[in-house]
Order: sequence, then structure tokens, then C-alpha cells
Amino acid sequence: MPYATDIPAAPAADLVRHYRARLAAETDCSDVHATLRDHPDRIVVVDTRSPEAFAAGHVPGAVNIPPERMTADGLGAHGDVLFVTYCWGPHCNGATKGAARIAELGFPVKEMLGGVWGWEMEGFALARLVAEVPA
Repeated sequence: MPYATDIPAAPAADLVRHYRARLAAETDCSDVHATLRDHPDRIVVVDTRSPEAFAAGHVPGAVNIPPERMTADGLGAHGDVLFVTYCWGPHCNGATKGAARIAELGFPVKEMLGGVWGWEMEGFALARLVAEVPA
């Protein structure tokens, strides 16, 4: 049986580079929530799921842009911000695909770890789009 101690940890300087690189590409639900609360003009949260999934529940203030619909003009209209992508959760790579596309288009981006699942596990509410009922 392998143990956590079988392979020694990397040197501290290598670990610092590794973990700083992860933090440059990833964020978590709590940090996104705090930024939306305190500095909403600094980020655009991008839900990469389908419009139906977005309508059923999304991070408040998020915009719904599946990766195949992302364009430089569309993203550029948001100004000088950090884009943060998310999808369903750890089992979904839509946020990764969206972050890759945004980076390819030349914009700063991070992936929100945990997605909708993580958002709810942190105790944060989802916004829902309510269909209008005819009178």
C-alpha cells in the first residue's frame, strides 16, 4: 500500500511556484462571492452551461455564455475585468473549456472550482430565471 510519505515533497521553491500557478488559474466559490459582494465591477462570472441549466439556477449576476458562443467582441464589451468561469461542479469540464476559450481570445480568466455544486455547498443562494406566466 502506498503512503503519502513514500515520495518526498518537492523543494519549497518548487512548491511555491506550483501553488502560485494554480492560484493564478483557479479561484473558489467563497472568493468569488466576496468579490461579487465587495467589488462587482472587477469580475464577470460566466456560466458555461446551457441556457436551460442557467435558468434553473446560477450564480447571481452571472452571464450565460457557453464556450462555443464566446467571441472577442462579446467579451471585450465587458471592459477590463477578470472573467471567472464555472459549470456544474467537479465532474464537469465546461468551466475549463470556457476558461481556455477566454484565454485564447486574450482575456484574463480563472476557473471557479466547485461550480454550482460548490456554490451551494458553501451556503450561497442561486438566482433563478422565472418564466413569465400569461395573465
